[in-house]
Amino acid sequence: MSQSVSLVSESSLSSVNHVDILDRLANISLVNQYCSPRIQQNIDLLLLAVEALELGASEKMLASIHDLKLTEVISGRVALWRLRCSNPWRRSYTREFLSADQAKVLVIIATLRAKDLEPLIRHLIDSEYQMKEKNLPIENHFMLSEYLERFRIHFRSRMNSRRTKVASYIANESELNELALNLLQKLLFCSGTKGLERIWFSLFDGEI
Repeated sequence: MSQSVSLVSESSLSSVNHVDILDRLANISLVNQYCSPRIQQNIDLLLLAVEALELGASEKMLASIHDLKLTEVISGRVALWRLRCSNPWRRSYTREFLSADQAKVLVIIATLRAKDLEPLIRHLIDSEYQMKEKNLPIENHFMLSEYLERFRIHFRSRMNSRRTKVASYIANESELNELALNLLQKLLFCSGTKGLERIWFSLFDGEI
């Protein structure tokens, strides 16, 4: 891989009122009061896409938690890492389950980063469409290529290749690229009007 470059400049957090921020997301009845492994997987993959979009993403996630005074739910770096590892595809799968509040904070983080990254996300999605319209490989677009390469590196280094679906993605670069591009669409969904609430409800499709 060539010398990695930042896809975005430093940006400030989107303006979000701390008052009752968790209450903006509906309390959905969960089995045993915890999220399913599928929900945990989907949230972690959204955050993985964010990490592929910008350097220093983990630090910005932690800053969001601190600025919004949500450290009672996720206390810091280690706690964030453990919750990310509730994704059953992870090499370091902790076999833990996310509480509703923990899942809410992770979704809030993903939405905040998506809002800050919206211009870049739109540019990448538009570029993908244009490259396909011209029947050109999307890897020929520099910024798309950078995003896809970072995502593949993150996915391969952090996910457990003994999982059947993970092994399938690792063996098929086109499928892995498609996963990364689908996650861009979801992040754009997050960044839109009522994006926080809409992405939250979408996680529970088929669950309730």
